[in-house]
This record gives sequence, structure tokens and C-alpha cells, in this order.
Amino acid sequence: MKIAILSRNANLYSTKRLVEAAQKRGHDVIVLDPLKCVLLIERNEPRIFYFGKTIEGVDAIIPRIGSSVTFYGAAVVRHFEQMQIFSSVESQALVRSRDKLRSLQLLARAGVGIPKTAIASTPKNIDLVLEQVGGTPVVIKLLEGTQGLGVILAETAKSAKSVIESFMVLKANILVQEFIKEAEAADIRAFVVDGKVVGAIKRQGGKGEFRSNLHRGGKAQVIKLSAEEEETAIKAVRRMGLGIAGVDMLQSARGPLVMEVNASPGLEGIETTTGIDVAGKIIEYVEKNEFNFGV
Repeated sequence: MKIAILSRNANLYSTKRLVEAAQKRGHDVIVLDPLKCVLLIERNEPRIFYFGKTIEGVDAIIPRIGSSVTFYGAAVVRHFEQMQIFSSVESQALVRSRDKLRSLQLLARAGVGIPKTAIASTPKNIDLVLEQVGGTPVVIKLLEGTQGLGVILAETAKSAKSVIESFMVLKANILVQEFIKEAEAADIRAFVVDGKVVGAIKRQGGKGEFRSNLHRGGKAQVIKLSAEEEETAIKAVRRMGLGIAGVDMLQSARGPLVMEVNASPGLEGIETTTGIDVAGKIIEYVEKNEFNFGV
């Protein structure tokens, strides 16, 4: 099988591991920068060009699309789909998962636990927003933020109002969420492939840091999920329509609360902490579904 990995950097850990895992199983692998793909839209004959040459012979793709290039990246994935090429992450599911507000709305409707979340468009509704999420402290999130960037903990009503008003002046889209104190600056990342949790880690924020992202200095350890946590992760991924995803959850007094479902989760943290060959499991998923897709 010929597999194309859509990644802007062939030297990233996740990209290199996917290449390695695919080659180990006897597949041909190419890495394509999605932003360098040229899409030709023509009746009954969609084509993709890369450095002036038509891309041919690809059986499946594995998108590794960063949030900053979601629009064009999703368009490239969609074009491969129109060429009847299997994608490990469907274009529509990618777009759906990247819309944080829509994701939370879909998860809540599906009965998945999430932190209480509120959104408003005018300063006059800030008091109501704070009241509905249980008062301060609150977490304020930019809808476009990633890896813990654009996430602020406001400990008083005064500071929360100041931050929210500032974002509103800048026309930035934000969410306001309840602060889950009992999580103690830690969260769970469950890695789901083909409807099964293949590995899970608990990430602990550094001293004085409420965010647990490994990119922000957090530490990780292996964790065994409870039955409820595992069920929540699988249900969240299924609702997003994703075959591969990382689910970030908080451990709260009322059960697991999903913060985000990541369509392009990094492999380094999960693999180095657990020792599990997650890249290999992704390739197995592609093999299984490419065959079914082709049929």
C-alpha cells in the first residue's frame, strides 16, 4: 500500500513515527506538506499537484493537520476523499472537532460530560455568564487557542470581567468555563484508535501552573482509566466522527469531563510515557479501513 502522510514537517516526532511504522509493515510512504498541494477541481476528475507533478497511486492518507491551517488542510483531505482515497481522519470530522464551541454543543447533546460552559457576545451579559458557570474562579479560553495558549484562569469577578471585556473589544471569540478545582491542575489524555482506547496518560501541570499541557512543562504518567472514563472517551470520539483522536478529560467530583477531542493528537507524549506503539496501531487501522474502503 502507498500511504501519504499530510504533515508540514517531516521531522516532527509524530510524522517520523508514522513513517517508521508504515515502512516496518512493508508500505511505501510519502510525506506531503498540505499547503504545497495544488487542487484542481474539474468535473469527474479531481486532481492534486505537488511541486508540479500529479499525485498518483496513493491508497490512503493520514492527515496531521495543524489548527492554524485547518481550512486549507481540510480542503486537501476533502480532495483526496473525492479521488476515492481513504483518509484516517475524515475532512468533515476534522472541521467539526476544530470548532470548539460546536464540539462542546455536540458532546453535551450526546450526553457526554463537559465543564459548564457559557458564551456571550456583549459585555452586559458578563455577570450572567459568570453566574451560570458557578462564579469565579473561571477559565477563559480563546476558541482559536491550542496547546494551552489562549487559556486564562481568572480568580476574581473583577479580573474575569476585565479579561472578557478586553477579548470582546478585540473581537476575539471566547468560552467561559467552570474551574474544576478537584482536578488539581491535572488532566487525562486518552488515545482512541478505531473505537478503542489504546493508551492513556495523566498530565500534571507544573508548580504554579493550572494548565497540564506537556508543551507548557507538564509531566506525564501512565494511568489506567476507569470504566466510566474509557466509555466517555470512546463516546466523545464517536460523536465527533473520528477514527483516531486524543480525548482530554478532567477528573471531577461528578465524573469525567471532556475538554477537547483532538483530531491530530501528538504521539510523543503517549508513546514515550506508555511504551505503546501507537503509530503501529494507527497503521493497522489504515490497513483495515483502506481495504474496506476499496471494496
